[in-house]
Amino acid sequence: MSEPAAPPPPNPTRAPGGATTDRRLLRGARTRRTIARHAADVASLEGLNGLSIGRLATDLGLSKSGVATLFGSKEKLQLAAVEAARDAFVDAVVRPVAGTPHGAARLRALLESWIGYATAPLFTGGCFWAANRPDFDSRPGPVHDALFGHHQEWLALLARELRHAVDTGEIAALDTDLAAFQIDAVLTAANIALRLGDTGAVDKARRVVEGLLTPPG
Repeated sequence: MSEPAAPPPPNPTRAPGGATTDRRLLRGARTRRTIARHAADVASLEGLNGLSIGRLATDLGLSKSGVATLFGSKEKLQLAAVEAARDAFVDAVVRPVAGTPHGAARLRALLESWIGYATAPLFTGGCFWAANRPDFDSRPGPVHDALFGHHQEWLALLARELRHAVDTGEIAALDTDLAAFQIDAVLTAANIALRLGDTGAVDKARRVVEGLLTPPG
């Protein structure tokens, strides 16, 4: 018969009152997410350079020192806003199509999901990315890298679905990286047109994408 297992050693990081500490950490994490999401909305309207700890504290009825404690610097606040915008975009555009078969069907689903994102803006000022990438395209640093890292993820996602469609014979052979670039360019143009009141831009974007999804001859 084996010996009974020894009781687990005490957790050295768990001090008396640990539950209270955990609740505080959870509240802090929730507050941080709330501030970061609001920062993404503000930046979609006024740009990441328009963010300030004092502005966000006033908007949300928080203390300036409390917000400063959570973020520490304007750059960290900007990075948190970018990450919040990325998470919101993924939740609104990418995750809803996860059950759609890879290839042309998922590309079409992504297009419709993106159109929903653009026509009923997720952020106060419209597309967060269109509002902020131009401001940082020639400013090297962590914020530039975060913004353009998201853009590369999006292009890679489009290219991956295009490659799947080509490899399975759904569509004619094409340069998938170039086609992903073209789709992204058309969606960017459609977003600007929508902001200017051109609702016909949506149909034009659909037609361009369909033109790239031509079955093999």
